[in-house]
Amino acid sequence: MNLTVDIGNSFTKIAFFSSKSKIIKVLRFDNSDENIYKFIEENSFDACILSSVLRNNEKIEGIIKQRTSNFLKFSHKTAIPLKNLYKTPETLGLDRLAAAVGAYSLYPQKNILIFDAGSALTIDFVSENAEYSGGNISPGLSMRFKALNTFTDKLPLCEKKDDFLKFGNDTCSAITAGVLNGMIAEIDAYIDNFNKKYDNLITIITGGDSFFFENKLKNSIFVNPDLIMQGLNNILIFNE
Repeated sequence: MNLTVDIGNSFTKIAFFSSKSKIIKVLRFDNSDENIYKFIEENSFDACILSSVLRNNEKIEGIIKQRTSNFLKFSHKTAIPLKNLYKTPETLGLDRLAAAVGAYSLYPQKNILIFDAGSALTIDFVSENAEYSGGNISPGLSMRFKALNTFTDKLPLCEKKDDFLKFGNDTCSAITAGVLNGMIAEIDAYIDNFNKKYDNLITIITGGDSFFFENKLKNSIFVNPDLIMQGLNNILIFNE
């Protein structure tokens, strides 16, 4: 059984995979939650890959190394089953790269457009020739709401909701409509443009807000909240 650990800025996500690369269990912990260490100590696994955006992860690394000798710390130098065309691979977010690997493992020989709707909205592309081309980064939903509140004197902090207007009729509904309709239009525009350019195109969305967009886009998409974990497991297997 394989263990994948993805440490983000606020949360740590852990997943167990069977020998057939099937996800058995996925858990998410707040980074300040001491139960992360207890959980790893109390569970058995054969191999582990760790991806982290934080520098201070020595404690969790130490616990993992006590549990298995087959440990891989994911970095831009780690071998992956894709050709990475990014000009500055050392600056590329490992979560974006793992999602690209996960997407191609699910849909080999397809052109794949990948959206990760989290703190930021990232848009990445993998070609049918197994080449990661790079992508774009823009603010995520919560960041857009917070920016309007933070950088103005009078605009309130609003939040996403499933039932929202096309055009607002008060300040908060106007903000909600602007942020949500704007991001929906942004995602649909990317899909439209790539559909014109590429045949055989698959579109996947992952991240914390992925299910919010599932039925709100005019284009067809696949929702996979565990795409990064899937990619990390494939990278671990590739390096074994």
